[in-house]
Amino acid sequence: METPSRHLFVAGATGATGRTLMRQALARNVPVIAHVRPKSADSDVVKDWPRKAVVELSDGKTLIEMMAGYTTVLQLIGTMRKRFDTGDTYETSDIGTTRQLVEAAKRAGVDHFVLLSSTGAGRPVGAYLKAKAEAERLVRESGIPWTILRPPAFEGEYHHPPAVLRALSKLPLLSSLRIIHLEQLAAVLLRVSERRAPLNAVLEGRSLWAEVDATGVKPPVTT
Repeated sequence: METPSRHLFVAGATGATGRTLMRQALARNVPVIAHVRPKSADSDVVKDWPRKAVVELSDGKTLIEMMAGYTTVLQLIGTMRKRFDTGDTYETSDIGTTRQLVEAAKRAGVDHFVLLSSTGAGRPVGAYLKAKAEAERLVRESGIPWTILRPPAFEGEYHHPPAVLRALSKLPLLSSLRIIHLEQLAAVLLRVSERRAPLNAVLEGRSLWAEVDATGVKPPVTT
């Protein structure tokens, strides 16, 4: 008996992780729609994507309509302090968008919510990790079956982890913190979403890297 196809609604599709995921999903013909804010609807990044949900997250009614029929929401939206001068904050970009997506997902009948969080959110120190922890709380208490990913530092595109972190992650006791490439992270997000598993679980450290190994995706070789 074939497993019914999962249909993915990707929020944060225009970010580095989202773009990588969209490329992988489309290459494999995974049913996927990219959430795109109206101001980005005509950008080169999204022009070749066949299905786009062009809507502000604050427009709850339209968001629910566009989410209808999709089984899984992937919340990949977040910000960094260097973007604060453009108006982003942790409250609006990490917490607020998660709240809006959770509310729409409940009303649209979504049965799986996948959240991209961060290592350290389980014991948050500082504003960034506290925002991630609050976003996780919203997802866990949503009533929708969920999966949370807490990856360590990213590598790929404009993500370049400091050399000291790369060196520390090679120590045996810190091996779970080794740097994850965006290609690997996107592959795990897709695997979790397509399998709808593991449910109500946090993937971090060994459990996250077990999923990475299961995808078979290796970081690109750089010269």
